[in-house]
Amino acid sequence: MKKLFITIVFLLSALALFAAQFEKPATLTSIGQSADVQMVKALLKKAGIEAKFDALITDVGLKDEKTLILAIGGSSKGLGAAGIKAEDELARAEKLIKAAKAKSIKIIGLHIGGEARRGELSDKFVKVAAPYCDYLIVVNDGNKDGLFTKTAAEKKIPLETVPKITNTVEPLKKLFQ
Repeated sequence: MKKLFITIVFLLSALALFAAQFEKPATLTSIGQSADVQMVKALLKKAGIEAKFDALITDVGLKDEKTLILAIGGSSKGLGAAGIKAEDELARAEKLIKAAKAKSIKIIGLHIGGEARRGELSDKFVKVAAPYCDYLIVVNDGNKDGLFTKTAAEKKIPLETVPKITNTVEPLKKLFQ
């Protein structure tokens, strides 16, 4: 019993230490141009986290960010509305993530669109972004095939799965404590 208690305290301490690593200023962007980015924007506000929003930020647009928040999910409608081809969005994502890593900017990836935001198009964006995140928050329905679980395990990325979109508020709060 004592060993279990010590293990739990150690794990909670490690989680608290890791969570403290996410700092402001933060910038939110879309990876795939889905409408999910607007929901993430609202969730951040509900969590009391200020974040600059730039759906099309590029690698040269990174300035003083300490955290980059990625709303991951592809939308052909969103890409069309932004006048962007999927290949161009993938290239922007790759350059942005590479620049963030070079500047030691922490990356939080969120996939909140569930099963509806999975498929061939979205999975291209998931595969470009998720392996480079420092933390992932995913709605359970978006991980039915285990893609996020597998990526997180292979890359040793903490993954938090939640039953529904509204359950992302508390994990977001903890990451910025």
